[in-house]
Amino acid sequence: MASTALNTALPQPAATRNRTSTARQNHAARAVVASHRDDDAAELFGITDLCQAFGITQRTLRFYETKGLLEPRRVNGTRVYTRRDRARLALILRSKAIGAPLAEIKRYLDLYGAHGEGREKQLSFVLQRTDATIAELEQKRAHIDATLAELRLINAEVRERLNAG
Repeated sequence: MASTALNTALPQPAATRNRTSTARQNHAARAVVASHRDDDAAELFGITDLCQAFGITQRTLRFYETKGLLEPRRVNGTRVYTRRDRARLALILRSKAIGAPLAEIKRYLDLYGAHGEGREKQLSFVLQRTDATIAELEQKRAHIDATLAELRLINAEVRERLNAG
């Protein structure tokens, strides 16, 4: 047991940390996707509940409603959101985080249909969008890697000159 404690106290090699980080990210992504598949409409949320859960303002939530991205039910004039609305909001916020415009997000959400009849179209759309985004990010990463290599070379040359002089 002492060796286990010792092993956890030692710093992990970068490759191990990267695999662990990637595994955590994959697990988190699977959890988000799984939560979107939950069709439990019996669980209801108020506007305050959703705003607090996602760290957004009521104004933001209402804005998404005016754009047709969310359509909460009304009970005695009060907005009531279902599990489906909550999943849609999570998709909206995730899509915004990767730079998708609201019109594209609405198009994606509308493809699903009222009862999931457009699921295959939606999946095709996601496949095209993610392929394009992955290619774009890989290109940016290559550019960043090249820039970093150049900066490291310049940095090393400047250090050499300063140490020599």
